[in-house]
Amino acid sequence: MFPARAVVDLAAIRGNVRALAAHARTAQVMAVVKADAYGHGLVPVARAALEGGATWLGTAQIAEAIALRAAGIDARVLTWLYAPGGPLEQAVAADIDVSVAAPWALDEVADGARRAGRTARVHIKVDTGLGRNGITPDRLEALLDDALRLQAEGVLDVVGIWSHFAFADEPAHPTVLAQAETFAGAIALAESLGARLEVRHIANSAATLTNPAVHYDLVRPGIAVYGLSPVPHLGGPADFGLVPAMTLEAELATVKTVGGGQGVSYAHAYVTSGATTLGVVPLGYADGIPRHASGSDGRLGAPVRVGARRLGIAGRVCMDQFVLDLGPGALEVAGERVELFGTGADGGPTAEDWALAAGTISYEIVTRLGSRVPRVHVDSEAPLRPDDAASPAVAFPTVGR
Repeated sequence: MFPARAVVDLAAIRGNVRALAAHARTAQVMAVVKADAYGHGLVPVARAALEGGATWLGTAQIAEAIALRAAGIDARVLTWLYAPGGPLEQAVAADIDVSVAAPWALDEVADGARRAGRTARVHIKVDTGLGRNGITPDRLEALLDDALRLQAEGVLDVVGIWSHFAFADEPAHPTVLAQAETFAGAIALAESLGARLEVRHIANSAATLTNPAVHYDLVRPGIAVYGLSPVPHLGGPADFGLVPAMTLEAELATVKTVGGGQGVSYAHAYVTSGATTLGVVPLGYADGIPRHASGSDGRLGAPVRVGARRLGIAGRVCMDQFVLDLGPGALEVAGERVELFGTGADGGPTAEDWALAAGTISYEIVTRLGSRVPRVHVDSEAPLRPDDAASPAVAFPTVGR
């Protein structure tokens, strides 16, 4: 059994979606479950999000959308990122909505629809200023003309117009207003040409929580579904009614006493100041633990919790492990639980704490978690069965001292 696990509370997912729906008010909620639901587990999270009130699901890759259908999920699903030659026939055949961000993509969706013998549902992606995926405004009218011609032939339906903000986490940034105006113009153009739009959507997690003027018919929260704040400088999860869904925990492996002056891990970036106890945590950068979260030059790295104590990584993160300085006279033994990050309850470390330690964002901390770390899905709202308390899938066994 792998000596670590990511425990994902599906009740937290449901509760977060309910909170986001309250922020969105009259707009529908698309729960974005791309990248294996930000590392939390695609199908279990998708089901929990729908139970929490989401009416749409969003994936970047077509394969993820098809996996949702294969699991029996029949809610509306939008997928948006593919290259020429992508499996568009399979997507259309599975009743998956497809984004079109370029003229070649419109042609390939149309070809896929003809082969599938089914009308494709298309959302036109407009680049309103992010400079990433999407049709630029100067080419939008020509694309819409072609799309509506195909709609008249019964090949596809243009059901949505959408875009994405560059600075949604800074609601007062001038680009937010500029992109909103460009998006409004794209909607007006599409409707003037005869498009019968079901949904218009531009709001990600940050805009869902901070900018109700751009909610339109549908909001697309991603990171907030998982209980992490997209705007930590404006408020933490609790300020928005969110609860982090993932707790990453491991079992201490080797525990041993060493003397003062002992170098720890590669290049001895950490040296003990006196006799102490070292503990090895069997997770490393092969598992998605950021090497940038290492400690160096006498500074401890990213925080962890051992029992009631909050400690930091001692020295460099390795491929499969990192080390903690448990302190002189430490009572911990091999097999005891280490919490890397979780809800933050009682002062425990969070994914945001790890992001700050590694110089990144919380999105990356949870999403980069490696595939060999088991995802264990629990439901804190479900009645406890007699065998649950002893199950290692729910909690580590108590280790005697």
